[in-house]
Amino acid sequence: MASPLVIAYHLVWTAYGCWLPNDPRGSGSRTIRSDILAELGDLHFGRKKFQPLGKVVREFYEQAGDLLKHPLLTFDDAERLLIAEAFAEVIAEERYTCYACALMPDHVHIVIRKHKHTAEDMADNLKESSRDRLIDAGRRAVRHPTWIAGHGWKVFLDHPDEIRRTIKYVVQNPEKGGLPAQSWSFVKSYDGWPLHPGHSPNSPYARRLRALGRYP
Repeated sequence: MASPLVIAYHLVWTAYGCWLPNDPRGSGSRTIRSDILAELGDLHFGRKKFQPLGKVVREFYEQAGDLLKHPLLTFDDAERLLIAEAFAEVIAEERYTCYACALMPDHVHIVIRKHKHTAEDMADNLKESSRDRLIDAGRRAVRHPTWIAGHGWKVFLDHPDEIRRTIKYVVQNPEKGGLPAQSWSFVKSYDGWPLHPGHSPNSPYARRLRALGRYP
């Protein structure tokens, strides 16, 4: 059965060491490359249906911190501002459209419209630029990984309602994490694209939705 066309992505990635392959919550990894880390627990691909208590996760990372090659570092207020500056430059230069972003002490959430670049390429560009910005500012050593290896996680969004729900979730993240509300210059208010006012009812996206009974 046909499905709607993907119109945006919810991208998530973490700081180095903050979501290991055998994280007790599950992960997006299928292998554990370190025998030492493998001793911490079994691998579970994907998010577990029943999530462990926060105490279990904290104890896991307390043990992992002693085994990792590099120390676990989180992002303070100044470092999150540096990351935001790097994101702003990439988004402007590549002409990405960002609808929401939460910069947390140990991970990032971003809602970004589809582009000629893949979701993976967009994440890589943002990660690389922000890593360089932190190094140039003396906030990270060149040999210390800033972000998790790989592209992180991506969720495909295929309807404006999904984008709105995800934006709400991302915007609420800082408050849930004990941080002030965030407002970034590179975030654009969502206008309902591609069902925005004045859109063509005969666009490929609109026709696909109509065939599925989901238009408007």
